[in-house]
Order: sequence, then structure tokens, then C-alpha cells
Amino acid sequence: MSIDGFDIARSLVCERFPGARAAWLGGSTVLGMATPTSDLDISVLFDGRPAPYSESLRYQGWPVELFVHTEEAMRHFLAKDRKDRRPATLRLIGRSLVLLDNDGSGESLREGCATQLAAGPDPLTAQELQSARYGITDRLDDLVGCADDDERLLIATDLWQATADLLLTGHGHWTGTGKWLHRELAAFDHHAGTEYAKALAHGVRSVAQGNPEPIVETVTQALTIFGGRFFDGFTAQGPA
Repeated sequence: MSIDGFDIARSLVCERFPGARAAWLGGSTVLGMATPTSDLDISVLFDGRPAPYSESLRYQGWPVELFVHTEEAMRHFLAKDRKDRRPATLRLIGRSLVLLDNDGSGESLREGCATQLAAGPDPLTAQELQSARYGITDRLDDLVGCADDDERLLIATDLWQATADLLLTGHGHWTGTGKWLHRELAAFDHHAGTEYAKALAHGVRSVAQGNPEPIVETVTQALTIFGGRFFDGFTAQGPA
């Protein structure tokens, strides 16, 4: 990232949060994935008030997303990351530049989050895997049977997300939403020598052009890895 971005982020922290214990700059600008509209993702740690809260603002011409935590709030979000297998806060801290570290927590928390990121999420349970297979099978049937172009495109988009999510979590990798889902799958492809990210994106584009066959083929291949289509016999426990 540019030196200006780091200096601006540190200047904001020093100006607005003089009592902070630690602060980090993460996100696309640090990871080398920034676009012209990318913002500065800044996380800040306090002992108490005004934390916890989040805020969006502009500072010296830069769009900024602020995530202001207490230790309790940070533990909550890190636990949610692990439960959902979507490392939003883990990534913001674990792959960050330390802006401020008044008591050693900046570097220790960054290292702890980086270790958890590298370890990956918990493996899918048998029930989670069955649910994923069932959901994708159901969407696949909906896509094949759909005659409405608009509905078919929306089903294909949902199918892209569900299939990418299964490919990642089923292989013990973190997943994501939106652009981060695509980025995580592309990173998985890079290490595994596969091309699922491109194939699924191509499949959605093909559905938009009236041809569902490419995404049907890619999704079917992905399902085969985990036992294939699954519909008959699927059960799910209701609430107690």
C-alpha cells in the first residue's frame, strides 16, 4: 500500500483515539487488493467506552471504516468468525499493519489472529456437509427446471455462493461473502491447481446469456467431491 495510506490511518488514530491501547490497519489496502474505491479498514482497541462501535467516515479525502473494540467485543467477533468460518475480524487483525501499540496488545493480538488464520476453520460436521449437499442439490434442480430468465440468473448467483462455500469449507479453508468469497476460492485454486473460481463465475455469466450448462457441469463436479447430489433421505432436526 502507499505510505500515505498508512500515515493517514495513523494520524486518524492519534487524533481521534489518544486513549487507545492498540490499533491496526487491515483490509484490501494492506493486502495489495485495493481498488480506486477501497477504504481504510481501521480496528481500534479500548478498555471501555466509547467502545464498542463501528463508524464510516471520510478523513483527509479517504473513506474509512472504523471498528472500535473492547477485548470482550473482539472476543465475540472472533468467536463468530470461527463459528461462521468467515474470518472478517481475524483477517483485519491477523493480516494488518500495527498503527499503535501502547501495551503490547497490538502485536500479540495480531500474532494470535494470524496463527488462527493459518490454522484454518474447524472441519464441517457430518450434518453440515449433508445440509450443504442437500441445499446445492435443491438449487441445482431449481435452476434446471426454471424457465424464467430473471429467476434463473438469481438462482445461479445463489448456487455460485453455496458451491464456493462448500468447496472452501469442505477442504478446511476459510470462506467469505461477496468479493471475499471469490478471493478465498481463487486463493484455494492457486494452491490446489484448480479453477473453480473462474469456472463458477463463467457459469453465472453463461446463465445470464441463456446457457445454464456450464454452471450445472461445474456444480455437479464440485458435489461429486463430497459424495454427489443428495436429496432423498435428508432430514434436519427442528428447534427444541
